Order: sequence, then structure tokens, then C-alpha cells
Amino acid sequence: MLISATPPPSTGDNVWVLVSTALVLMMCIPGLFLFYGGLVRSKNVLSIAAQCLALTAMGVLMWWGFGYSLVFGKSYAGSLVGHIFGGGEHFGFAGLGFTPDAAYAPGISSGTFALFQAMFAAITPALIIGAVAERMKFSAVMLFSFLWTIFVYYPVAHAVWGATGHFSGIANADAAFKAADFAGGIVVHMTSGWSALLLCILVGPRAGFGKRPMPPHSMVLCVIGTGLLWAGWYGFNAGSALAADGIALQAFMTTTLGAATATLAWAVVEKLHRGKISVLGLCSGAIAGLATVTNAAGFVSGSSAVLIGLLAGTISYWACSVLKPKFGYDDALDTFGVHGIGGTIGALATALLMNAQVNPTGGALISKGLLKGQLTAMLLCIAVSLIMTWIIAKIVAATIGLRATEEGEAQGLDISDHGEEGYNHH
Repeated sequence: MLISATPPPSTGDNVWVLVSTALVLMMCIPGLFLFYGGLVRSKNVLSIAAQCLALTAMGVLMWWGFGYSLVFGKSYAGSLVGHIFGGGEHFGFAGLGFTPDAAYAPGISSGTFALFQAMFAAITPALIIGAVAERMKFSAVMLFSFLWTIFVYYPVAHAVWGATGHFSGIANADAAFKAADFAGGIVVHMTSGWSALLLCILVGPRAGFGKRPMPPHSMVLCVIGTGLLWAGWYGFNAGSALAADGIALQAFMTTTLGAATATLAWAVVEKLHRGKISVLGLCSGAIAGLATVTNAAGFVSGSSAVLIGLLAGTISYWACSVLKPKFGYDDALDTFGVHGIGGTIGALATALLMNAQVNPTGGALISKGLLKGQLTAMLLCIAVSLIMTWIIAKIVAATIGLRATEEGEAQGLDISDHGEEGYNHH
């Protein structure tokens, strides 16, 4: 994550990052809930709401208890555990407050930085639920996400962003390989997207998948969710400058251009392929553009962001509309097609389009062999995500089971998991 060259500590920078923290929280509740919730059938809308809300709460508490320390701590450096986790000195947010941590964000307080990063840790496993929507039961989602956060998100975030991480392009001057991830293309979107692909295969398709239509129950909710996600993404990307400075402005601009380009690119390809432009396609294109530009947001020019958006809209459309039907996996809400494919494209594009004039840090990263480091980090991310997802899913399946019962799935997870209905049909 980028360290901005700003005077320490700045009240204005603290305010901006705290506002960005709230914006990222809004992405999960209500943004992601409305986006995903509108796409499922009405009998499952509350299950999405429950998962988004509960995962956010669990992610924040885990982050406070031990997550922040295991990602951004330094005390395990040089030890065997230190190759995977950061350290234990900040358990329970010990030692964090208004004083900055110069290794990460000299211009804002360490407490502000920790709270901002908490939202990333909370929303990442929530992205995965889109792939297994409508059939993975609530208890399994929670247990899987708890273990996944510890053994996938924390190690990858530590490797890429931690002060002692192997790929930390900013914080670790001794890193063997340098990787660039401005706001989570590798750490958030690649981990969740590739894990979602394998998890939806392991859980299996929804009952009746491919035999009967399963249309979204409310595209209106989906559009509202898309708008909230787009707005919240400015906190995600521009907030990752960790200062109210020129890099934040650049990330704000590239985020806007990438999303806008991908929205229209998806629409054009869909028109050529299917003959009509769907509202779902416009929404999917916007999210694909946002996910894909995340890695590069503070490192590339506006023109590069347009190119990234073009790639996002076209390739993610192909992944969702051609690749998925060809292989027959039930990625219900296209988590892999949008976040997995988008995050991977964006991470590679960052290495190829890095602009040292836009961000001086880019020159240092390029001089350290950025492309090699980026590819290595990406491959490691995919390997960790797939291997640990398989292991964790097998543990959950063997203990409490992954799926709802056939009766529960037919009835809808709202009733079977929560005893409630999203809509009063009486």
C-alpha cells in the first residue's frame, strides 16, 4: 500500500482516510448486499443481507483481536512464522493511537490506518459469497470465512503490504521481489475471485442449475447497489493514498475513468454478442472496471485507466458469458468472472503501465524488476488461494457441512437459515 510523502501527522489526511473508511464500510453494507441481494431469487435475499452484515462484524473483530497485527506487525520478522505473518505486538490494537507508524503511513495516525485496513479485511471474504449464493448455508459461510481470512487474506496481505512481507514494494526495502498493489487488486480481488471459483465447484451447483431459469429478483436493488459500490470505491482506491494529496486525486480520476470505460465496453460487447444491452450488463461492467483498476489506481495515467477499463469490460464479459457456460461451473453472481479475472488483469496491467511521472514510487519499483515481482506475487496469490480454499472447504464439509439441505434450498435460505422472509407475500 502506498506511503504518501506528506508531513506527519496531518489532521486533513486523517479526516480523509477516516471518511474513506466509512465509504468502504458502505461498500459492504449496504452496497454489496444490494448488488448481490438484487441478483438472487427473492427467497434468498435476506441470506445475502445476513452474510454481508455478519461477515463485516466478524471481520472487524478479528482485525482488532489479531488480524491487524498478523498483517502489519513486525515482531515475527526473521522467524519461521514471520514468513507468513507479521507479528503479535498489536493484538487488541495494542500500541495503536494517534501517533503515526512511519513504516506505513507517516502522515496519518496508526489508529486511522488500522481502522481503514479493517474494512478491506471485512469486505474481502464477503465478495466470495456471490459465487456460492443460494445454496451454501449461513454457518458454513461464517466458519469458512473465519478460517479463510486467517489463512488466505492475512498471509497474502502481509506478503504484499506488510513491512516484512516478501513482495512489499513500499515498506520493505529488503524484499527480494517487488510487487505493486495500490488498493487491493491482488490482496482483495485476486484472493476472493480465485477462491470463489474453486469454492463454487466444491459446493456444487444450485439445484436445477442449467435446467430452469434463475433470474435476478430485483434489478432495481442491483442498480442501487452498483451506485453505492461505485461511490464507496473512491474510499477504497483514493483512500489508499493515505493522504488528501495528488496521488489521491489521481486514484480518484483513474477509478472514475476505468469504471466508466468498462461499463460501456461491456455494453458494446453484449450488444454485439446478444443483440441487447442489459441493465445487468451495465452494472457488471461498472464493477468489473472498478475491480480491475484497483491495483493500478494510484500508479497509472488517465489514458492507461481507460485502457484498463476497456480490457475489464471485454475480458470479464467473456469470462462471465462464454467461459462460465463452457465449463459449467455455477459461479452464481460472477465473483470469479468479475473479481478474479478483473483483479488478475489489473495486477498485470499495473506492472506494464506503471508511470513514474504519475507516482514517483513507480520508478523505484520498476528499477527493482517490477514485472518479475508482480508475476511471482500473482502466482503465489493464486496458489495460496486455491490450496487453502480446498483445505478449508474440506474441513468445513467434514465438520458442519457446506450446503443447505435439499428442502432448505428449495424453500429458500431466508426461511431455512433465518426463519424470516425478505418480502411479505401474504
